[in-house]
Amino acid sequence: MSVISGRRTPVVAAATLVVLGVIAAPAHARVDRGATPSPARVSASVETPSLFDDEAGGNANADDPAIWRNAKDPDRSLVIATAKEGGLRVYDLDGRQVQSLPAPPPPADGDMPGRFNNVDLITGLRFPDGRHDVAVVSDRGRDQLRVYRIDPTRPTAPLVDVTDEAAAPRVFSTGQVEVNEQRTAYGLAAYTDRRSGRSFAVTSRRHATALALAELLPNAQGKVGYRTVRTTSLPSSFTLPDGKKWTPCGEPGELPQVEGMVVDPDTGDLYAGQEDVGIWKLDADLRSPARLIEKVRSFGVPGTWNPQTEECDAGTDPGFGGRHVSADVEGLTIWRDPRHPGRGGYLLASSQGDDTFAVFDRGNGNAYVRGFRVATGTGPGAPDGSEESDGAAVTSAPLGTKFPNGLLVVQDGANTPGTTGPDGETRTDTNFKFVDLGRLGRAARL
Repeated sequence: MSVISGRRTPVVAAATLVVLGVIAAPAHARVDRGATPSPARVSASVETPSLFDDEAGGNANADDPAIWRNAKDPDRSLVIATAKEGGLRVYDLDGRQVQSLPAPPPPADGDMPGRFNNVDLITGLRFPDGRHDVAVVSDRGRDQLRVYRIDPTRPTAPLVDVTDEAAAPRVFSTGQVEVNEQRTAYGLAAYTDRRSGRSFAVTSRRHATALALAELLPNAQGKVGYRTVRTTSLPSSFTLPDGKKWTPCGEPGELPQVEGMVVDPDTGDLYAGQEDVGIWKLDADLRSPARLIEKVRSFGVPGTWNPQTEECDAGTDPGFGGRHVSADVEGLTIWRDPRHPGRGGYLLASSQGDDTFAVFDRGNGNAYVRGFRVATGTGPGAPDGSEESDGAAVTSAPLGTKFPNGLLVVQDGANTPGTTGPDGETRTDTNFKFVDLGRLGRAARL
């Protein structure tokens, strides 16, 4: 869940620009690249219907999930997930779709339509009529945040759009031209500060290193707007241990972006995954220096953009990268251990480049524990595995009879078997996999 119960209290002030101090990982000699244990294998027990990223499928592409626990009836808990231009999808614990909400239309002909990228939850946001749980979404197409109240009394339409359109400014862009260029709100993590009771969302900017902190502001009419409190940026270039400067290769004009983010609800730490760099750790209020706690394997590898292939041609690996995550580093999520409240449990990170997930001990300096893979199950009708995974969400809270040990939901970026579209081309098929947390704990010995 997204509630902060930690040590830090962001100070809400007028919108300011804060230059982020950066603490790099200690310089060292080349990393020992010896063999690491093979990733554990675990299979999903449930998968959602296919989403197709083409006109016939509504340009719906599965991306990022969040898990909402129904405290009064855990069996009726929900998975809320983004589907890019397809908007939001809401699933029950059997993976059945119970609601589909469209993304906003373009403001004018030729402008970008809404494109929902990431989603996170706020538990008990303060409204004038009491507290309500909400889902917060980054709209990459319109450079906005959107907010949806979760109403468990509406089983077939539990999400209600409560975005205050008059108080939902562009997060990063200065005008529609920048919005149409998609230099817009991208990754997202939401949280509530327990000391102040205020709720916030941290967003990243596509093709840039910027982060923005926005305070959510419910009004007397039950709508929710927001205002930017603070912005900062992560580095885009690095000094390697051999003294050379390194910038991750990308298309000209694009910087190494952040997407996967999560706030630790017990410490107030923000973990941010810079896709071609690694995992950063800083205060969720964006006031502290950032520490690079885990590098991707390709960190420091020189590259040259090839306009013919629209890919980077890699040079010789100097050996300064990490051992556990292959770029892109994507979905980040916190697995809280109920046996050790406060700091026990793990940070999970999607290692998209090798179709695995890395597990880090959040109570032991984020030390690496091991990796695991969501693999194809056995038996007729068993879900396939997860490949090229973007978003992930986990809860260790029991979810009724279906997932009494908790649940991990991961995006599958290459769902099989896939189908052929009207034009004869193979359709991009994506969905979400539901993994029993007890099964994962046993498989990975966590």
